[in-house]
Amino acid sequence: MAITGIRNYDNNSICENNCTSKSNVTTSTVELKTSNGGTKTEQINTGYSNVNDYSKYLQSEYSYMNTGTTSMNGVPTTVSVSSAFLKKCMNDPEKAKYLEENLAVLPDCVSYAKSHTLGTVTSISYEIDANGNITGIMSGTNDPDGKIMRENVKKKIAEKKTAEEKAAKKRAEKGTEEKKITEQQSKKKEIKKTGEYTINITATNIKSVTQKVIAASTSMLKGENFNIKA
Repeated sequence: MAITGIRNYDNNSICENNCTSKSNVTTSTVELKTSNGGTKTEQINTGYSNVNDYSKYLQSEYSYMNTGTTSMNGVPTTVSVSSAFLKKCMNDPEKAKYLEENLAVLPDCVSYAKSHTLGTVTSISYEIDANGNITGIMSGTNDPDGKIMRENVKKKIAEKKTAEEKAAKKRAEKGTEEKKITEQQSKKKEIKKTGEYTINITATNIKSVTQKVIAASTSMLKGENFNIKA
C-alpha cells in the first residue's frame, strides 16, 4: 500500500486544456483498493499549485466528480468533493491516494446499490467533506410507475363507498343520526405502499457508505426498525 515511485515533470512540460505549468507536479505509483477487496497499481498526481488545476486532473480521471448529476448505471448520481479537502489532497500523496481510491470504486458501488436495493433507486449522491468524511444519500421508491398508488386510490374509493352505503342503511333502518365510521390504522410495522424514502449515511469509505444505505433502505421497505451507525 506504500507509495513506490515518484516522478517530477520538468519545467518545459507542455500544458494541455489551458492548464498551468506542471513543473511541481509529481506522479506516484500506488496500490489502490478495489471494490472487490483486491488492489490495483495506479499512478496518481500531486504537487499542484492550485485547486482548479488539481480538479481538472481528477476530472480527467473521474469525469463524475464535481460535475453535477450524471447517469451511472442508469441511476442519477452526484459526486461532490469539498474544495477544502481537494486543497489538502493536492500536495499530500497519502490523502490523494485515499481520495482517488474512493473515487475509483464509486461506479461499482452505484451498480451494487442498484442491484441489491429493494424497489427502485431514484437517485444517489456521495459528498466528501473538508475532513474526508463521506456521506452517501440514496432515494428510492417501490412504486416507480405509480401502479400501487392507483390501486390504493381505487381501493380507498371502494371502501368509502361501502362505508357510505352502510351508514345510509343504518339511518333508514333506525332513523338515527349517521354514526361516524372510523378505521384503525394498521399497527403492522410496514411502510406505506406508495412510500418513498431517502437514506443519509456518513462514513469514511465509499463501499461502506453504499452498503449501509442499502441496509437501511431494505429495513424500511421490509417495515423493520433500523438504527444504522456509520
